[in-house]
Amino acid sequence: KWLHRQSVRQRVIWGYKILFLDVLFPLSLKRIIYIDADQVVRGDVRELWDMDLEGAPYGYTPFCSSNSATNGFRFWDSGYWKNHLHGKPYHISALYVVDLARFRRIRAGDKLRSIYDNLSADPNSLANLDQDLPNYAQHTVPIFSLPQEWLWCETWCSMETLPAAKTIDLCNNPLTKKPKLDVARELLPEWVVFDERQRKLTAEIQDAESASSNKAS
Repeated sequence: KWLHRQSVRQRVIWGYKILFLDVLFPLSLKRIIYIDADQVVRGDVRELWDMDLEGAPYGYTPFCSSNSATNGFRFWDSGYWKNHLHGKPYHISALYVVDLARFRRIRAGDKLRSIYDNLSADPNSLANLDQDLPNYAQHTVPIFSLPQEWLWCETWCSMETLPAAKTIDLCNNPLTKKPKLDVARELLPEWVVFDERQRKLTAEIQDAESASSNKAS
């Protein structure tokens, strides 16, 4: 109850995504892997499960820097974030792996909640709560940087690096502003197949429900 409360639904979700990792899961669970719903996974996530985080409580992938067309949008390369990070990378929160045992052992949850409560008093801070908080706190709660191929995003990564990607994030591109489903159809051949399957399955379920309803009436 002592934490600053969020009122916007999206920010409440972001808060639970990072602030309560130490208490959300049973003590018997050693690790978790979080993957955003708008990501396509091509690699074997067992690699993340087994990966050595080198003593860090969690691992995130740094933002790509290979797409020069969006250099002007890299807010972490200048101003406040550049000064605060002191050369450390700014990571994306669309995928991460958490060593829960290590997280609890170093009391990372308490540290994150304390930092959050101090920063959230300013309504202009933590614009992307679930992402800004761990990046801001990495001098206190270290982040293991996952290999770059674990998160590819069209906005920040070059097309040349796409074939090596193990997950593909359908992130918003400020240059094209294309809807995510259009991006998926253009970039990911497998998406078209899966999309057709789910459309067919949805239609079959709806037809079955309609037939059942007609019989009942």
